[in-house]
Amino acid sequence: MDRILVTGASGFVAKHVIGELLRAGYRVRGTVRNRGKLRSIQAAMDLLAPGAGDRLEIVEADLLDDAGWAYAMEDVAAVMHVATVISAEEPKDPSTVIRPAVEGTERVLRFARAEGVRRVIMTSSIATVGYGHGHETGKHTYTEADFTDLTKMRRPWAYCIGKTRAEQAAWAFASGQNMQLTTIHPGAILGPASDPETSISLGLVGGLLDGSTPAMPRIGFAISDVRDVAAMHLAALRNPESVGQRYLATGPYQSFEDVAATLREAYSDYQVTIKTIPDWLMRILATLGGPVRQIINDIGNEKHFDGSKGERLLGRPYHTPKEAVLSAAESLIRFNLVKPKAK
Repeated sequence: MDRILVTGASGFVAKHVIGELLRAGYRVRGTVRNRGKLRSIQAAMDLLAPGAGDRLEIVEADLLDDAGWAYAMEDVAAVMHVATVISAEEPKDPSTVIRPAVEGTERVLRFARAEGVRRVIMTSSIATVGYGHGHETGKHTYTEADFTDLTKMRRPWAYCIGKTRAEQAAWAFASGQNMQLTTIHPGAILGPASDPETSISLGLVGGLLDGSTPAMPRIGFAISDVRDVAAMHLAALRNPESVGQRYLATGPYQSFEDVAATLREAYSDYQVTIKTIPDWLMRILATLGGPVRQIINDIGNEKHFDGSKGERLLGRPYHTPKEAVLSAAESLIRFNLVKPKAK
């Protein structure tokens, strides 16, 4: 039983990745910034990989500190670098998002190489693919051949900057150190939560479901089901042809209104958001900062991402956007994170 290191073990995606590995018979060592997250990880594994807890070890290691990484890499066959920092709003200090992404990736790869670990699967993002291409109106489809050009972004976006620089650093390091790198690129990650500590993406569904999001932007996104994203990490690990490849883990484009319509049809006892915000108002709001700043580059255009290459790696069809949305909603309700409201 090989041991696989998974960074950021308390995250939404990482928990599913760990569950996938444990169910497949691997031993897993997961990293967290502090062990206060241990209980939520254990609760998630009770659901995702019952009875496999004896093959899971959690250790402390911070992306911005060397402490703990040498031990984390000991007796490890491969690394799945999933850890990242996500902010619900554009931070006043972009370095709080960018530094962990870039320096953390460099640190993980450096310590992996020092311990002789050559195989790395990294969770990247569509943010490293579909931006800075001059696409401001209409529809455009992106593939793994596209790389975000940060010098041509309409508006700066810390998450996009961090993920793009981190991926660039990873490919450069892998090339120079003869490491076997694969990158996985999800879109908006939905699907079932494993415990009450949900991700920002599931908050998107919750805000529409209970109406706490008063109005929706007239944009959309490629939806990725967390179950597919996790399974793709395992598929990449098992398929040597994935070395040196990027994979979009993305399903069809869905607008906010599409997601709201799916929720409205399934949950008639919830006050699902109806109103939309015109593009001109979104552009004004973006100048004030906050969450709108993170999506201003998508106003007025549709970004589609061709996930067929990733689907071939996975060896089966992706979950549909409807399945991803409704399973996210079911989780939010089951964990009492949203409640129905009278219409």
